[in-house]
Amino acid sequence: MDTLIVLVLLTFLAITAIGIIVLRDLLGAVILLGLYSLTAAGAFVVMDAVDVAFTEAAVGAGISTILFLGALSFTKHEQKPRGHDSWVALIFVVVTGGLLIYGTLDMPHYGSPDSPSQTHPELAVRYVQESGTEVGPPNIVTSVLASYRGYDTLGETVVVFAAGVAVLSLLGLRRRRPEDEAPEDAPGDIPAADPQDHHRRNV
Repeated sequence: MDTLIVLVLLTFLAITAIGIIVLRDLLGAVILLGLYSLTAAGAFVVMDAVDVAFTEAAVGAGISTILFLGALSFTKHEQKPRGHDSWVALIFVVVTGGLLIYGTLDMPHYGSPDSPSQTHPELAVRYVQESGTEVGPPNIVTSVLASYRGYDTLGETVVVFAAGVAVLSLLGLRRRRPEDEAPEDAPGDIPAADPQDHHRRNV
């Protein structure tokens, strides 16, 4: 039953991804991105990866959606029509996706008895029994994330932090209009005094 639910969620993820690519309304695309993250979080929950699901829901559906909506406030909600698609980019994406899929072919299937967690049950026993003594926190998940796989967690944090800084820097950029394009009397500006008026007053 769990496998069927995961397959349905993955199918829905693929359909949502296609909708994000095809959709020209940027606001609708942002909403679909949030829905994509929530669906992925649901799939992680079904696969008993609650901590990953929480991160996906908080970062993907929460923070990322807020940042995208903030970016939309500085631009139009309609994507500009594209003259032509880049075949080089499409080939690059297809080749990269194929390599990623090829790299997962030797991994054990979900729930397989040949997975490392099943063939080496002493690891799970050690985490349960020794994590409080070796690391300190009573929560085993916290011990695993902060200590046993601390470098992995550090890398994830750096990636999320770099992405947040990049988005905030883009939102904070102010484009200066060239002098020839700037209006003579912009909203809020004080009109410049006419030199002839000043000469008449002195006379």
